[in-house]
Amino acid sequence: MLAKRIIPCLDVKDGRTVKGVNFVNLRDAGDPVELAWQYSREGADELVFLDITATHERRKTTVDLVKSVARQVNIPFTIGGGINELADADVLLHSGADKISINSAAVRNPQLIDQMANAFGIQFVVVAVDTRRVNGKNYVHLNGGRLKTDVETEDWIKEAESRGAGEILLTSMDHDGTKNGFDCVLLDKVNRGLSIPLIASGGAGNISHFVDVFQQGHADAALAASVFHYGEILIPDLKAELRKNGIEVR
Repeated sequence: MLAKRIIPCLDVKDGRTVKGVNFVNLRDAGDPVELAWQYSREGADELVFLDITATHERRKTTVDLVKSVARQVNIPFTIGGGINELADADVLLHSGADKISINSAAVRNPQLIDQMANAFGIQFVVVAVDTRRVNGKNYVHLNGGRLKTDVETEDWIKEAESRGAGEILLTSMDHDGTKNGFDCVLLDKVNRGLSIPLIASGGAGNISHFVDVFQQGHADAALAASVFHYGEILIPDLKAELRKNGIEVR
């Protein structure tokens, strides 16, 4: 059994790390370069950098900032935001990315997943899915959660895997920033039909939520932001508690 991974997430807007609740009401959470350095040394297994307004603002990911962050870390580094074609991914790969996260562009052009998997390998391609429950069903949302689609979340995840996604990063918009726990019911349901790793995102508030997401949601990795950024949970303490609960971590 593979060790579970702990992944801090840097949601970046205008060069600063930010965090909100349910994708709105953003507040400052610090310098992404300093936070990356800190997490790399605290024992984070990976780091995710999301340029959260790049797609909505119709621009590319901020490459200079990506390079600055990449220089600070010695762990796998995933970058997302504003990636619409192979050339965008290629630039980021050469700027220090180990993986690329695609979200809105993949839904609009599913063949982008095939193209990236063929060009760079499936281990390079993370498909991020922002989901919200509407009238009893989970639907994919685009442009940083601003735009609801008619695509059902579970159907899209299956298609993404079939096209060559190496991992799924699933964010529950209903749980995001609430600190009430991950959506373990949805995660468990999705994971049953999936043969690639599932990264859980949205809702971490205390250490017990991480225990739950691995034991009940059966996620392969847990991603969180504010609890790490504001020092509410320290990664060494989190890993020690997970080990006490019989969860294998690095």
